[in-house]
Amino acid sequence: MSEESTAMTHPFLNLAPLTAARFAAIEDRVARLLSTEQDVVITQGEALLPLEGCIRGAAGPGTTALNVITGPYGQTFGDWLRDCGATVIDLAVPFHTAVTAVRIREAFAAHPEIDFVSLVHAEAATGNTNPVAEIGEVVREHGALFMLDAVASVGAEPLLPDAWGVDLCVIGAQKAMGGPAGVSAVSVSSRAWARMAANPRAPRRSYLSLLDWKERWIGGGRKALLHAPAQLEMLALEACVERIEVEGLEAVMARHATAAAATRAAALALGGGLEPYVYEAGDAAPVATTLRTPTGVDASELVARALAADPALPVVAGGGVLAKEMIRVNHYGPDATRGAVHACVAALGAALTESGRSVDLEAGRRAVTEVWAEA
Repeated sequence: MSEESTAMTHPFLNLAPLTAARFAAIEDRVARLLSTEQDVVITQGEALLPLEGCIRGAAGPGTTALNVITGPYGQTFGDWLRDCGATVIDLAVPFHTAVTAVRIREAFAAHPEIDFVSLVHAEAATGNTNPVAEIGEVVREHGALFMLDAVASVGAEPLLPDAWGVDLCVIGAQKAMGGPAGVSAVSVSSRAWARMAANPRAPRRSYLSLLDWKERWIGGGRKALLHAPAQLEMLALEACVERIEVEGLEAVMARHATAAAATRAAALALGGGLEPYVYEAGDAAPVATTLRTPTGVDASELVARALAADPALPVVAGGGVLAKEMIRVNHYGPDATRGAVHACVAALGAALTESGRSVDLEAGRRAVTEVWAEA
């Protein structure tokens, strides 16, 4: 047997090295996606990496942070901020709603010393989205540094860090962008760079250090990478950005908005006690729709029934304490389609029927079709 025939080949293996120029070009495309003139740094890991890097870089013992909690990630941010030595003021709202700019303004009035704000744009875990444009205006008036987790919102709804006064905007590709989970990015304003540079506790010579990227990568003209890039993830990120460019960002966002509206309408039409978890449609995120199960029906068991016929459906039970009462339909990326929504609604309807609930499958199907026809 020849050496050639025994050698293992695979399109993911033996790739040519990713050059610094290619890496920089991908950063530029991400910047265009965000319509930002700020520095964009692509980080080699899931989005928790730059989120923690932002907090540890910008916060310290002299920081007073307003940490908005509209889902589980806000709780994580508060833990990191306290670990940095910051004074943390938590502003928690029920997970079935969104925070308002009025609540942010009230927090500033009560605590004028606040100089840092952390917020999640869209919470895929709870299905809500927050009015960042309005909140950003209030934060800008107050003068605080503004960090936004836009992992679930990018590609699903408008995201304009420059126009909204966002100083640190973190995105990930694994949801509406339809890309890999192992690479993420952050746009950084000049104010944020200055805050990190002045923070003696900001990570240096660390995988969490954004300042290392600023000084050695951006400051060096983006000619020498800090370490070997995650080759496959970078190429996948480039491909999914290119796919969005070809389809058009507005069209991608419209797909997600329609999928969310159709899922919500179908759940209401289906009956059987299933209803939207987020009360107001205006507070509901386009990236995923959360549904509350009827009393006496365990969400995890209902999802297991729904997935029995098709395990690939983008339907999951809520996490943690929500596992018994919440279902999440993840209509993002390639699943932001009429076919995917139809399939999810049909599977949930069948599962409710098996649970002894009376549903109208035809009404649910019709609701999806009508919403898509009006889009």
